[in-house]
Formats: sequence, C-alpha cells, structure tokens
Amino acid sequence: MRSGVVNRILVRGPNWLGDAVMFEPSLRGLRRLFPKAALSLLVQPAVAELFRAHPDVDDMVLYDAKGRHAGLSGKWTLAGDLRRAGYDLAVLFQNAFEAALLAFLAGIPRRYGYATDGRSLLLSQPVAVPDRRASLHQVRYYWDLLKPLGLTGEPDGPRLHLSPQEERGIAHRLGQAGISDGDVVIGLNPGSTYGSAKRWLPDRFADTAERLSRWVGQSEGRKAAVAIFGAKGEETLGREIAARLSAPVAVLSGATTIRELMAAVKRCSLLVTNDTGPMHIASAFNVPVTAVFGPTDWRTTAPFGDHHVLVRTPVDCAPCLLRECPIDHRCMTGVASTQVYEAAVKQLGCSLGVTEVLSAAVHEAKERNRANLLDGYTVFLDRDGTLNRNPGYLKSASELELLPGVAAGLADLKSAGARLVVITNQSGVGRGLLTLKDLEAIHARLQGLLEREGASLDAIYFCPHHPDDGCRCRKPLRGMVDRAVSENQLDLRRAYMIGDRIHDMQLAKEIGATSILVTTGLPEDHRSDAPMLEEMRPALTTDSFADAVDWILRDAACRASSAPQAASGR
Repeated sequence: MRSGVVNRILVRGPNWLGDAVMFEPSLRGLRRLFPKAALSLLVQPAVAELFRAHPDVDDMVLYDAKGRHAGLSGKWTLAGDLRRAGYDLAVLFQNAFEAALLAFLAGIPRRYGYATDGRSLLLSQPVAVPDRRASLHQVRYYWDLLKPLGLTGEPDGPRLHLSPQEERGIAHRLGQAGISDGDVVIGLNPGSTYGSAKRWLPDRFADTAERLSRWVGQSEGRKAAVAIFGAKGEETLGREIAARLSAPVAVLSGATTIRELMAAVKRCSLLVTNDTGPMHIASAFNVPVTAVFGPTDWRTTAPFGDHHVLVRTPVDCAPCLLRECPIDHRCMTGVASTQVYEAAVKQLGCSLGVTEVLSAAVHEAKERNRANLLDGYTVFLDRDGTLNRNPGYLKSASELELLPGVAAGLADLKSAGARLVVITNQSGVGRGLLTLKDLEAIHARLQGLLEREGASLDAIYFCPHHPDDGCRCRKPLRGMVDRAVSENQLDLRRAYMIGDRIHDMQLAKEIGATSILVTTGLPEDHRSDAPMLEEMRPALTTDSFADAVDWILRDAACRASSAPQAASGR
C-alpha cells in the first residue's frame, strides 16, 4: 500500500492500559509508514488520557462504551460519526469482532487487522494471526501486524509523554506527603484490576519496601520515600501497606487521574509491582521495574526491554491466565520477600549509581560467564566531534585526529562484545567541499588508526546529501540506522548512541537507543543546542569519551546481573 493514497487513518487501540502501552511502538511504526496522513486514535477514555500529547496522534476519538456509545444504538451512532470523518484506512489493533464491524459500518474502504474472532469477512485486508505457541511478546504481536503494510526493523521500547507542568504538579502533591525532590522514591503497585490471582501478598510488599528504604539510607545517606499506586477500590490495600512502613508514604491508590499516575510513576527510582498497567508505564519512562509474576505469561507481557527483573516461582500450573486461583495460589505464595528485595536492591543500586552495587554487578556478571557484557549490543557512534576533532568540515585524511580516549575506549567496548557502527552526516560531499573518494580515504585512515588499538569498526554509514536535498538518511532521520539494522542484523533493543550534537540525541530517541552526549564537539554548537539537549535528556552528559565507555559498561553490567532473575525465578 502506497502512503500517498492514504490521507486519513483510523487506529483502533487496545482497551487495557498495559496493552495500550505495549501498542505504542506500533503507533510510531504506523506514522513511519504514513508520515503525511492524519492519524486518529479510537480508544476508551482511560487509554485516551495515556496518549494525550502524543506527537504521532492528530486526533482522539473517544469510545464511550458505558455512555453515548452503549448498546446497538450507540454503536450505530459511533459508526455514523466515523463515516462522516471520511477515513481511507482503519488499522485495528483491538482484536474484537466489534472493532471490525464498526469499521465496516463506517464505510471505511480499507479495513486492516488480524483475522480473529470470526471477523475476516469484515476486513478488506485480514492478516494471519501469529502462532501463539511461539509466546510472542505483545509488543512484537502489535508490531508484526504492520509488516504486511511494509514496516521493517524491530520495535524499540514503548514511550510516553508528559508536560513539565504535569511533572511539577505531581512533585507538589508528593511534597504535601513529605516527599521532597531529593528523596529516593520507591513505587509499589500491590493491586490488580484483572483479579486477585495476579496479586502478591500485601505484607511482603510492605516488608520489601521497608528493607529497601532502610538500605537507601544506609548505602546512600539519602532519605527514601514510598509511593503506593492502585485503582479505585484498592485504597484500603494501600493504607494497610502504608501503616507498616516507617518511611514517608504517599498513598495514591484510587486518587489519581491517568496523567497523574504517569507523572508519579515517572518520579520513582524503582517500581515493585504485580503484572499491571503501571508496570508498563514505568517501563515506558525507563523506570527500573521489579515485577512479581504468577498466573500470567511472563514471556508475552513482561515489561519490554532490559531494565527490569521478573521474580517468579516456577509451578506446573502457571501460566494459567485465571483471574482467581482455584487452589492454593502457590505461584504467588512461593515468592519470598527476600527474593524480591535482593532483585530490587540490585536494580536500585544500578539506578542510583551506588559504587559497591555496581562492582558487585560486574563481578556477578563475570562469574556467570558474562564477561562479554555487550554481546548482542550495538554502540552507534557519531564521527566528527565524537571520535575525531571537528575542524568544521574534515576534507582530507591527513586532517583526521582522534580525540583523547577514543581508541582505548572503543577497544574496551569491542573486547566486551559490542558492535561498533558509525552514523555520520557528511554534507560536505553534497556541498562540493570533498569527493566520495576523499571521504573513503578519511574513513580508511579512521579504521587504520583504530585497528592499531584493537578497536576496529564494524561498519560506517554516511549521508552525503546537502541538507536541502530532503533525503531520508540525514540525521536525525533514521535511514542510516535502518540500513545498518537490515545489513548487520542489529537489535535496537540493545543499543547505545554516543554523539556530540542535538541530532545525535534526537536520533537515539527515535530508534529507542540509550543516548550519551559527549561535549567534545564545537563549543558554540553546544551553547546553541542547550535548550533542546535538555529536553532530550541523555542518560549521560560528559566531556570524556572514556567516561562514556565506563558508563556503558556499568549499565550493561547492571542489565546482565538482572537477567538471571527473570530466567530462574530465584
């Protein structure tokens, strides 16, 4: 399908909060496929709040299933509203028969979705459902729906968006509970609207939080506080846990809007949770998650990415997917608070940068035959101002001079198993300042200098076009990265980006890579880019390439030390 013939798209999003978060990468993928189309999102009110201010949503259509759109007459009303909007294409991420029927009644000519619930005849383009026995993660399940439309590459982690005003609002509210900006906030989500089978024991949540808050005070010398989340009806549960804690507590159960919940979760340094929607919200904001899994399938609904730990007790009856346990709830009672505490304190230490925890994480990773901490990872690298001195336009190989620490740092990354890929804009070619032959010589010298230090690059991708050419490869567009992924089978879920300019940080955000800003480029560029760089919020800003490499190795060590917890459940 060519994007030029599609002007208006209706997207039927999922109903559950967690599913909606996991669908978000596909929303961005759909925007990639149809960059000029107006995109309307049809969702229930709670999910609409989740996506308010999302940059890829042009219009929100509320599905008021309990009010205006209730019953057959309500569905007919909604179909009429959709018909008058004149959509060219409906993409149905919700699998229900009703979603396809509404699109059909609305007269949308192209109706695209999985062939589930006997709705194939209502779809103009039904897509075969993936084999569920493969335990496909839900993020990939949604992503794969778009592949027949031409979507390529791999999904990165979900992203959500908040305004500075919303973050300041929750900071004020936490302040009223005695939680200041400098406190380490431990989030707890002990409930579950799905059913009691997903709930870990309240006293164990309390014990874990109490031990974590004491650990923060002893190891960091900082004050810890606890924020307890939950849906309406879970207020008593939140208060019962709060009564067992000595740290300052904000009980937010049943007392937040979706937007306030998002802001409060983002404020946390760690979230200890059951398998719930807030778990996925935390993951979307890169908040480390320690999740207790019981009856649900951890392979399909775990938070997407590496900054999380799953704690579970392997039992024969899990995953059963039941809302209520018909026997003894052994999948949850078998998880001890000590297990969750040990997993959480390691994550919290990595999040806060506690030296002794980081050292332990590195040691443990090596002890578990993970000396190649970056095996499977890619480090994308800018060139001028990051690897070599930036004279403005580098025109000849003889002018290339590596910056301090670059060769040794890249050698360390290489020995740890990383793939090293340069992504560089070279508009000097398009401007006529140098030829492609000159550029080849520059890159040959760069490779030669690095190979002497054991730091060979895996690939170099460059955009030779003038900025006015309108190409799709020039940073911050992702054309060069997509080509690198396709040609080298790279995994963007395990990617870092080191660069010295705003467009490097923008590219990292676009592809879901962890961004590191090195202020080794032209000083005047950093001054002019400062406001936008602050908005990009790189994971690290440093004037030392060596420090950037050390940070990556520590971050990978934290991820590696977390991984066995999910696999073994111990």
